[in-house]
Parts: sequence; C-alpha cells; structure tokens
Amino acid sequence: MSASVPYEPDAGARAPAKPRAGLRLDGRVIGTVALWAVVFLGGFVLREPAPYELAMVVVLSGWLLSAPRLSPALAPLLLVVVLFICGGLLATLMSDDFGEAIMYIAVTGFLALTSVFFAAVTSADPSRLRTVANAYLASALIVALLGIGGYFGALPGSLFTLYGRAKGTFQDPNVFGPFLVLPWTVMLHAVLTRPLSRAFLPVMALAVLSFAILLSFSRAAWGLAAFSGLGVYLLIFIVTRDARARARLLGFGLAGVVALVAMVVIALSVDSISGMLLQRAKLVQDYDTARLGRFARYALGFQMVLDNPFGLGPLQFRNFFPEDEHNTYLKAFTTYGWLGGVAYLALVGFTATRLFPLVFQPRPWQWAAQCVFVVLLGHMLMSVVIDTDRWRHLYLLYGLAWGLIACEYGWRARAAASMRPGCTQARADTPGARP
Repeated sequence: MSASVPYEPDAGARAPAKPRAGLRLDGRVIGTVALWAVVFLGGFVLREPAPYELAMVVVLSGWLLSAPRLSPALAPLLLVVVLFICGGLLATLMSDDFGEAIMYIAVTGFLALTSVFFAAVTSADPSRLRTVANAYLASALIVALLGIGGYFGALPGSLFTLYGRAKGTFQDPNVFGPFLVLPWTVMLHAVLTRPLSRAFLPVMALAVLSFAILLSFSRAAWGLAAFSGLGVYLLIFIVTRDARARARLLGFGLAGVVALVAMVVIALSVDSISGMLLQRAKLVQDYDTARLGRFARYALGFQMVLDNPFGLGPLQFRNFFPEDEHNTYLKAFTTYGWLGGVAYLALVGFTATRLFPLVFQPRPWQWAAQCVFVVLLGHMLMSVVIDTDRWRHLYLLYGLAWGLIACEYGWRARAAASMRPGCTQARADTPGARP
C-alpha cells in the first residue's frame, strides 16, 4: 500500500503487471482514486448528508453506467438486499408519516447498494483490497487524532467530543469507536506477521487508534476491539505451523497484555479520564435495567413484532417507548417487517458461514479475510445491544466480506478450468495469485 502507515501482503501476492493501453490505464487510475476517496470520506460524518454520500452518488453513478459484470457468488447478497428493502417498503404503509418513512428506506437502500458496490469492485480486482485498507487507515488516523485533540482541548472540544467522550468527526462516540476497529485490527495483523524491522509504523498507528478507542468510552467499541484483537491473534496462531513463529506470537501476546495494562494504569492516573473510565466500565448501566430500559424494550418489542407482520414502520418504535430499539435484529423486524427481519438474519448467517472458511485458506487476500471476519462477526454480536442499522462502515464490511467470498469463487473456478484437458493456463497466472 501507499498509505502513511502502509500494509501489504507478501510481495508474491501482488498482481503481476500487465501492459494496458493508455486510455484503459487512465480509467483504472481514476477508478482507484475514486475508490480511495469514498472510503476515506466514510470517516467524516459530522453532518448529514455527509461528503461520503455526495461522493458515493457520483461514484455509484459512474460504476452503474459502466455496466459492471457481477460475480455469480454475489447472488445471495443481491437477493437478501432486495428482500430487505422490499420489506422496508411494505413497512412504510404502517408509518404515520409516509414521506419520512420512504426517505428512511431510500437511505437504507442507498447504503445497501454501497455494499454491493464494494463487493463487486474488490472481487473484480483483489488488489483493490489494499486500496480500501489504505484509505480506511488514513481516514481512521485523522479521525482518531481529531478525537484525541478535542478531548484534551487542543481542538474545539464541542466539535469533536460529546458528553465528555471523544467522538472525532462522528455524531456519536458509539460510532466513532467501532469505526476505528477495522484499521486497528489490520495494524495488529501487520505487527503480528511482519518482521520487527518493518513493524514500527504499524505499532505507532496501533497506539494512536487504541488511545482513541479508549477515549470514546464506548463499551461496544472496547468489547469489539478486544474480540477482534483476540480473534485475529488466534487465527494467525492457528494457521502458523512454524514453532519459532508461534513462539514469536506468544511473545507478542505477552507484550500486548503488558501494553494494555500499562495504558489502563496510565489512563486511571489522569483525573479527566479515570472518572469516566470507571463509570463506563460497568457492564450494565442504570438505563439498561430501568422499567422501560434497553432490556425491557427488547422483550416488549419482540412481543409487538409477533402481532405486526408488516412491522411498525420506520421510526415508529419511539412512539411506543421513550427510546429507539438499540438492537439491530429487533429493529430489522420493527422497521422492515417479517420479510425484512428474516432477510437481515439471512444476510448475517450467509455472510458468517461463507466467509469463515476463507480465514484458513492460503490465499493472497487471507490477511483481509481474517481481519474482516473477526471485525464483522464482532459487529454482528454487538448488534444485539446497539443499533448499527445505518452505520456506513458496517455496509463496507459486508461489501468486503462478499468481495472476498467472490474472490474465492473466482479462484476455484480458474483452478477447475486449469485442470480441464487442453487448458494450459496455470492458476498462478490469475490476478493476485502467488507464483
């Protein structure tokens, strides 16, 4: 990659250079720059519509006008997305404000289309996974530094903090923290797999992102980072067969625990951090167990779902309870009806089961499969206690997951074709393959 803190797989995983005509090369460069730009802008959502939406409209329009060819492996993604949106459209009939409800579903449909876009462009050229990671990392570092600076008063705190918590360029600390976890995981993967001589920059990036996640004071972000970090560590350890490499990983694991403890101890010694840290460290808050608190709303909400096959309608749950669902699976049924709810469960199940085997396959994109899988699975679990319905980076994660699934489909199709009589093309000639 070419980011300020780059991450690349082994040199053998890079796609071999092929001669291209000047016009085609220009189109490829423009596409790469456009992809980098939209991923980078995903970290700046102080206002809505954000620059990300405006840029994505332009990029999506150009992509659709180019008549893209989609991999057959993306058919399940397209099917569940269409069913999900159809469920939402039917649920708008239950809403007391049809115009507001239609707009809500339209935005959801737009975000769902972005997942299809990311899946298609990464499956068409796996080297674009490096472009996405590069742009995401650059965005996350800037967002993290703005959040840290705002928290300590070096920047306008009212712009980059909320309720004494860092939120960077997001509207909510509970989105700011989880947004940083994917690049944090990629940097951890780099530290665990690179020689020490090439690990300095990833370590520095890891430290910045870790501190920003801490200052978000988001229990969801802390849990997601812990889950993702432990998950990617275990996956790397499992696929590593060399005894010396495993001993190195054990040393890194011990060093990571020491570093985590040191960061917490230092944070507790700072008065401006310790009070909020101890308060937010409680697993269950008062508003979770109140009479109509988060947990009570789950039980009552699912009871209402049983009586409303078309759902309650977009933004209608708040008419019955003091707050929104704060549970993405519940919201899938209340906002998108039974059809949308089942489609969302199918998306979660299909994605997890199809992506999981890829984390063990020795492919050029194995690093991406491992990082995306643990972070996306963490989001799936986290969605039980938080509303992730409109998180832009979650749709990016689903797109990357299905892009990787389609990459594996293409890899196996080319391998099967190379085994047919009369076929002389070797699998190593495929884009991104190892020689």
